[in-house]
Amino acid sequence: MTTSSRTGNTGTTAPTPALLRTAAELDALPRPAGAERAVVMTMGALHEGHATLIRTAREAAGPDGQVVVTVFVNPLQFGESADLDRYPRTLDADLETAAAAGADAVFAPGVDEVYPGGEPQVRITAGPMGERLEGASRPGHFDGMLTVVAKLLHLTRPDEAFYGQKDAQQLALITRMVRDLNFGVRITGVPTVRDPDGLALSSRNRFLSPQERHTALALPRALFAAQDRLAAQQALHERAKATAPGGDRAAGLNKLGEARAAADAQAVALARPNGAPAAVRATARAILEEAAARDRHPLVLDYLALVDPADFTEIPDDRESGDAILAVAARVGETRLIDNIPLTFGALT
Repeated sequence: MTTSSRTGNTGTTAPTPALLRTAAELDALPRPAGAERAVVMTMGALHEGHATLIRTAREAAGPDGQVVVTVFVNPLQFGESADLDRYPRTLDADLETAAAAGADAVFAPGVDEVYPGGEPQVRITAGPMGERLEGASRPGHFDGMLTVVAKLLHLTRPDEAFYGQKDAQQLALITRMVRDLNFGVRITGVPTVRDPDGLALSSRNRFLSPQERHTALALPRALFAAQDRLAAQQALHERAKATAPGGDRAAGLNKLGEARAAADAQAVALARPNGAPAAVRATARAILEEAAARDRHPLVLDYLALVDPADFTEIPDDRESGDAILAVAARVGETRLIDNIPLTFGALT
């Protein structure tokens, strides 16, 4: 257990996080009486996205509470040993990041400590939701993820655990597991953190060359273009309804003198009762297809899906209201990236 100190932003000296390597050391970690313990689970290679999670946990736990960060590269989540071996290990830097963000302890066990005697024979099964999107692309991934999350929740015994919304399907599955299996912990999602160019922060971004990163920017561009298209279409429909109350939207748009918008809205309306989900998908796909057609460093699309956040089933084209997640996964070079954005249909009605 470390006992050195660090200098904070205010110049004051504060203890560095205790580095815990075993379950016994974690169990012996003093827990403030009556205070909350918050946990942030990571696989290391911490970046600003992780730091945001830790700071959010620190704020939630309060000055008298306790924040524990776990650092464990879980072999059950990797389909290929090459991917497991390639995953970055940067524990010294991780400790500095955790300290600066306000962690009290870092639990960084070895594989033998988490899985004594080898891989566990009894595991958590992700169910149907775990077989969709990421689960279809990476069979067994979510079973391995839930198994280690369940173990780490039991080992750390937090009051609240924080996870990034960038891994939206993972967050949904953890939330469902906690609810279905009666874990006594609150699960909180934290919004995705992005670089100034829009790329969602990920430990895998370091593997992108400058040219590959340029291609990868198609992911956030596609998502935000789809979000803008939805907002514009819904605003246009609202204006049409206000202009021609009781009439059809195309007539209302024509009355506004917006001929191109009216033609587009009418074509969509004739094809489908609402059309917004189709427009969202088409807008994002056009940008991704352009990136896939590049001669050098093309994007290889895995999936683009507009799904219900409750179970990650596809949103029907006639959806008029409710929440959704637009999710994308693609490979650029040797690096596989995921991203998503939450959407709300009918937000202006």
